[in-house]
Amino acid sequence: MTTSHSPVFVSSDTARSVFIWKDAISALQAAYSQPVPPQSTPARSVAAVGKTWLRTLSAVPVGGRYYGAKVMGAAMGSTHPAVEYLIVLFDRETSRIAGLVDGALVTGFRTAATSAAALDRLAPRRPARLAVLGSGLEASMHVRAIASVRELTEIVVFSPTPEKRAAFAEAATRDLGVPARGVASGQEAVDGAGLVLCAARSHGELPILYGDWLAPEATIVSIGSTVPSQREIDPSVVEHSDVIVCDMLEEVLEETGDMLAAREAGIAFRDKSFSMVDLMSGKLEEQLRGAQRRMFKSVGGGLQDIVVAELILTRALEMGLATSLPIEFESKSI
Repeated sequence: MTTSHSPVFVSSDTARSVFIWKDAISALQAAYSQPVPPQSTPARSVAAVGKTWLRTLSAVPVGGRYYGAKVMGAAMGSTHPAVEYLIVLFDRETSRIAGLVDGALVTGFRTAATSAAALDRLAPRRPARLAVLGSGLEASMHVRAIASVRELTEIVVFSPTPEKRAAFAEAATRDLGVPARGVASGQEAVDGAGLVLCAARSHGELPILYGDWLAPEATIVSIGSTVPSQREIDPSVVEHSDVIVCDMLEEVLEETGDMLAAREAGIAFRDKSFSMVDLMSGKLEEQLRGAQRRMFKSVGGGLQDIVVAELILTRALEMGLATSLPIEFESKSI
């Protein structure tokens, strides 16, 4: 027996209009506060031929209504190469495709919200100055996510282009009401900062952050090294960190250029590296009490995509903003 049904589509414009940082951060903290079976959020898979690639991140969140996958692909040898993202959500109550979500903006939302969820448990609960290395979309989203969990006394940003860092600082002050300014070097931005965000890899994959720049009790968020060829932080940052929390523990430790470089430099980090579940479940309370410098290192995972996409789909449906699609999927009974 077969039946038909129609899903809905959620655009990036709709996602932007319904998204709330605090809700996403709370949902991610809840998702990581319980055991996450490895099979519920497997490592990303990549299919590639030449310069054409397709990457998939999937997850079945424990206790969530929706499960699904994000698919992204690019043909770099095409006339106009670009990357597009699609999140497919299945409804656990009906076993059917409930929605298709444009994943481009969701990817930025979930990355920043995950970082803020971790930082909220890692960083001391007091006002702090935030140093930002990078001035792109990821950096912009992270500043807004971090501002929702910590009082920021000042934002100091460095990126190579003076006009971009000035525009970034102006937008941060306008949107958040926090004094912000651009500076001419990464070291100047980081000097004395309690919170440090690395959200931009350098040209040539050279490190943009060094351990001797860091304040004694700095908390670092690093998101820019996600594969072996990418670099963002110097091995000295790994060496100077007392606790390292990773969203995908094995991927971060075994498949990111930063951690591979640290291993090659002879730095031992396995015993001070922990998962998001360790952090959210309270397992790290003793380690955190004795830690000065704490770091969160992220590669992104399907669990984050699906948790945040569920929030967005649910709110879009409640507000009547999801677009009904003039298509039907055939379902087979099982």
